[in-house]
Amino acid sequence: MAQQLEFFDIPSPCRGICQSDARGYCLACLRSREERFHWTIMSNSQKRDVLRLCHQRQLARNRKSVDKNNSDPQHPTLF
Repeated sequence: MAQQLEFFDIPSPCRGICQSDARGYCLACLRSREERFHWTIMSNSQKRDVLRLCHQRQLARNRKSVDKNNSDPQHPTLF
């Protein structure tokens, strides 16, 4: 398979909040501590992998919040 040329570095997804949740992921960008610390020395393919993982973490977080909101039984209205 042919390699695609990379002309620009992949920018950091940091949003400047830099607070960790209970599992150690940043609340804003969802990177782990190691992913944040090693970002500048990662290759572009490693950075893409981290961004893919962050996207998966965001989807999981969204599913949990939807499940939590839908956990209350919904009663049909009579009117």
